[in-house]
Amino acid sequence: MLAVFLKTLPFFGLIGLGWLAARTRFFPQEGAAWLTKFVFYFALSAMLFRFGARLDLAALFDGRFVLAYLGGSLAVWMIGLAAARARGLPVAEAAMEAQCCMIGNTGFLGVPMLVVLLGEQAVGPVLMVLTIDMLVFSTLITLIIHAGRSGGLRLATVIPILRGIVANPMILSMVAGLAWAQMRLPLPVPLDEFLAMLGAAATPGALFAIGASLAGRRIGRLAASAWLSGAKLVLHPLAVGLAAWALRVEPVAAGVMVAAAALPVAGNVYILAQYFGVAQQRVSAAILISTAASIVTIPLVMLLIGQA
Repeated sequence: MLAVFLKTLPFFGLIGLGWLAARTRFFPQEGAAWLTKFVFYFALSAMLFRFGARLDLAALFDGRFVLAYLGGSLAVWMIGLAAARARGLPVAEAAMEAQCCMIGNTGFLGVPMLVVLLGEQAVGPVLMVLTIDMLVFSTLITLIIHAGRSGGLRLATVIPILRGIVANPMILSMVAGLAWAQMRLPLPVPLDEFLAMLGAAATPGALFAIGASLAGRRIGRLAASAWLSGAKLVLHPLAVGLAAWALRVEPVAAGVMVAAAALPVAGNVYILAQYFGVAQQRVSAAILISTAASIVTIPLVMLLIGQA
């Protein structure tokens, strides 16, 4: 356990450094926003393109993997929705809480950390998890909230939503990289070195930005936020793990899937909550609590994966 913890410690050390820098106001909050934009649009996109350009699309797609992750995640999403509705919350708030229960920080934390900890074999499964989260569940929550507020869905409303999701830089960079790989084009050495140099900034930049963004968050609605954090860190990996076992997903891919599901609540859930004006305090607190708790839970999950 100690060896696994020590492997993950540098990643959380970078998060802690970002938090400390922002907390002491050495690194201003607007600086965190600009750093996040740099990582999102440039560094992480370069990393994802380079990963995608080295993958075989036919080997990447595994129907059982997709079904297992979708099935396990949807089950947790429905549990989160039902728990919120049982507390009397309206549909929009209930859907946002359900989103907290199963959308992990795969882009900013999972891609850099899991590839380092689990090796290059983790690249394909992590990208599949990231794609499913963005294309399926981000679309789902957006459509539900729009439908609830407008009394239904209209084509004029749906098209811009879908366009915005598909135009996400992470989606575009992955698709572009996979398209490059499908054309079997070699990456010119200068381009490969440029992408490697830019992509290398993704890991420290993303982790520092996560920490800096956490400095401005406050814990409120503790019971609800603790439930959401527990669902994300415990229930979600358990559900996808059972689904992967039931569908006999290849062991390495299943381990990566479980590790990805064990990641803390993603920051983009708060962006959605803030944009729609729904459950911002609960979502913000769940991100803070789950990220802090994951310092312990992620090494434990990694240890269990290694023993499976």
